[in-house]
Amino acid sequence: MVYRIGEGFAPTLADVQAALMPVEFVPCGASQEKSVGWVPPRGEAHGPLVESVAGQWILKLMIESKAVPGNVVRRKADERIAEIEAATGRKPGKKEKRDLMDDVLLSLLPQAFERQSTVLVWMDLENRRLVLNAGSQGKADEVMSALMNVMGGLSVSLIQTLTSPQAAMTQWLLAPTADEWPADLTVERETVLKSTGEDAASVRFTRHHLANDDVRKHVLEGKLPTQLALSWDGRVAFVLTETLQLKKLQFLDGVMDESGTDKKEDRFDADVALSTGLLGPLIDSLIEALGGEMELGAAAADQALPNPLRTVLNSTVAMAAAGTDDEDPPF
Repeated sequence: MVYRIGEGFAPTLADVQAALMPVEFVPCGASQEKSVGWVPPRGEAHGPLVESVAGQWILKLMIESKAVPGNVVRRKADERIAEIEAATGRKPGKKEKRDLMDDVLLSLLPQAFERQSTVLVWMDLENRRLVLNAGSQGKADEVMSALMNVMGGLSVSLIQTLTSPQAAMTQWLLAPTADEWPADLTVERETVLKSTGEDAASVRFTRHHLANDDVRKHVLEGKLPTQLALSWDGRVAFVLTETLQLKKLQFLDGVMDESGTDKKEDRFDADVALSTGLLGPLIDSLIEALGGEMELGAAAADQALPNPLRTVLNSTVAMAAAGTDDEDPPF
């Protein structure tokens, strides 16, 4: 996920290190369900919590959680409730039952296994850009909350483009030839098309040539892309979503060999320099392909798209308006 850093945020590396140290990661205690904190991104014990490589700052948030299956908690609580009824002849009330459930959960947490996940944070202060490798909006929100809690003056907003990703992806799928695809970007062999009507019909194409009449027919019938596999400059493959997320990102064969080092101690710096050196231009190219970045408060430019695409989008809006109001938001 790609965010724009607000004006006026210009801390030093030492400032960030000092801000992160009080919230360094500590594993869950015996009766603790969750712990969140910062860990050294280089992976070295007692290393710095923020690394700078060629001016690019890298942080890593660790999230550890312990979960007890709900059916186990309920079964143990029911056993205790039955014991109370047998001993006193009364049924516990709602509050007492809730307290019993909490007590059971606390007693079982020390036996639960920990589950850990990490999220890398890349801060490019020169271009005022912040990038997370979070796989969901919920996890991204958790990371941003952790950042905001320790970094005074930091404000961010998700990058918005003049042409929405869905409108652009639709245009690329309707293009009669690859010549109409944006420079440096190539449509690959995977997409998910979804209608917004009451049936919410969807179709997924995998390992399928997408520049054909079968795909165009689905689009013209009102199924619009929510995901589309792309590659950039023959070096990076990814899946673009309708919310401007980049998923399944991978460097293509031979790209990471360009780091030119096999030494473990040098690998982190080389990988960060190469990765950020590729992903920065990729993000720039993608934003350009989507009509440029939208200024705060501006309206999207989907209305400026070619007539066939505008017709599809207008019909989709009409279908959505006829649907139910309680539909889940798009993923």
